[in-house]
Amino acid sequence: MSMDVLLEAWVSGLIEASKVRWMLGDGKRWQPGEKLKLLFTGYNGTRNTGADVRVEEMLRQIRHILGPEKCELSVLSQNFALTRGYFEGVSQVHLPDIFPPMLWREIPRFDGVVACEGSMFKSKFANALTTMMVGSLGMASAQNKLSVGYGAEAGKMDPLVAKMVSRYCANSLVITRNPESQVVLGNLGVSTELGTDTAWTFEPLPTTWGEDELRRLGWDGETPVLAVCPINPFWWPVKASVSRFLLKTLTGIGGESHYRSVYFHRAGTEVDQAYDRYIGAMARAVERFRREQRVFVVLVAMEMLDRHACEKMVAQMDPAPILTSDKYDMYQLVSILRACRTMVSSRFHGIVTCMPALVASAGVTMDERIRNLMTERGHEDLLLTVDDPELEERLLLILGKLHRDQERIREGIGRTVAKNLKVMARMGVYFEEHVQRRYPEFPVRQGLHHWEEYLPPLSSRLRGLLERYG
Repeated sequence: MSMDVLLEAWVSGLIEASKVRWMLGDGKRWQPGEKLKLLFTGYNGTRNTGADVRVEEMLRQIRHILGPEKCELSVLSQNFALTRGYFEGVSQVHLPDIFPPMLWREIPRFDGVVACEGSMFKSKFANALTTMMVGSLGMASAQNKLSVGYGAEAGKMDPLVAKMVSRYCANSLVITRNPESQVVLGNLGVSTELGTDTAWTFEPLPTTWGEDELRRLGWDGETPVLAVCPINPFWWPVKASVSRFLLKTLTGIGGESHYRSVYFHRAGTEVDQAYDRYIGAMARAVERFRREQRVFVVLVAMEMLDRHACEKMVAQMDPAPILTSDKYDMYQLVSILRACRTMVSSRFHGIVTCMPALVASAGVTMDERIRNLMTERGHEDLLLTVDDPELEERLLLILGKLHRDQERIREGIGRTVAKNLKVMARMGVYFEEHVQRRYPEFPVRQGLHHWEEYLPPLSSRLRGLLERYG
């Protein structure tokens, strides 16, 4: 039996035990006059810029809707040093690699759970991650507490994981970030509402900060900046393996595929060859474009794991700066991205976070997230896949299109940002209504409210986009 299956069985057992625990009266329920205590469970504390940005905005939105004086929010972090300065006014709870005991200990302390991982229900990255999401939602539901999946994405799942989602998330409120995820969850009997990602309202440092940093890295202040966000798309999913952990510990073999603790990436000749083809094609296309057009290229590691992809790519190119999320926090890194003119990214949030600045962007995708976004924008012609056998030639054509058709592309981007701000506000309405159903005595806001009141305070940039495209 695999470690993943053991982990899934362990978490399922804890959810069932939570039901018994609740029936025996072992657990607290929110009482009028108390602050509503919510635990946000997600993948924070690894300097994954996208995960940190979307959770930052989720916390701001929900605190704004509930009222900061009426709620007490906490968020998981795997490394407090890497989330220092993030999530202002929110407590941070340590997320260990072996997480079931933490869920069993922490969830009874709260009045509800908000699962905030983007790739919430899919086996593409790690069954362990989806298992943690199901565990947190399922334990909260078992105790008749608030149980919300906020901005969730669903894709292909292994059979046992899919059964867990069907069994333990049926009583949760799951707000997806696209219709495709609604279909996946609907087939499992999980009811959903349609929402979006929550990164749209994020405001980094002023763009002037990013421009100054680019100048420090060699930019002349005039040449168009092209940002490239590569990844290793082929070493997923991560799986737990005690045997590989023991082999690495005793002999050092397999260290290159070690993720952390007992978790390992996919590895092998097939993975290495596919990775080499992807990085080589990306590097050659960018170099050929750089010979045709005057651009200043930067490579961006949106997550610390992406550093290797950036280093591998730049080794096959003329020199270019590498910007990594361990060196730049989310406020700094997104400021730099918004100072760019164009972007090619295999990171979903690389694209999302630069869209409010109307940076013309294209995607080279490993899964449905970027595909869904490009479809929503009406930019299917700016989408490639990581395993495309003609990736180099097609990417070169897309780079040319980003350069020539920037105004048309920006129009589609602006309309999409404005639309998603309204959808994000609707998510806030769903959340407020769900709180009222679960805790009828909680003092939610009374009367009619304009849709913008369901968003955290917006920047002047976003207000300008709403005036133009809303």
